[in-house]
Amino acid sequence: MKKENGAAAVEMALVLPILILLLFGIMEFGRAFNTQVTLTNAARESVRVIAISKDEPRSKSSAVNAAGALRPALSPSDVTISVPGATSGNRCPAGSTATVTITYSLSTLTGIAGPFAMKGRGVMLCGG
Repeated sequence: MKKENGAAAVEMALVLPILILLLFGIMEFGRAFNTQVTLTNAARESVRVIAISKDEPRSKSSAVNAAGALRPALSPSDVTISVPGATSGNRCPAGSTATVTITYSLSTLTGIAGPFAMKGRGVMLCGG
């Protein structure tokens, strides 16, 4: 019996780092998944605005507002709007497809890995 006095402490010392690493991995994955969903929703909001109102600055600001929970915050320079066939007079001609792409760099909470480049994308047919 005396030879097994420290066995529980040694087993805990071997297992605890693995459990902590697993816990941090779950937290980081959840945060990355939440960020991806937020970026995709922000891109959808932005592409709706450009497809309906044809107002590029308002479209970029709607993406920034929709992604308001992200830290660090999203900036209008992270939002790219692409409309093939667009002219300066008509930013989103009827029948063309508008695409909004948002790029974001996600830093990790733990610092084990990262930062990770993430993208959100929204596509919509322009109205008349």
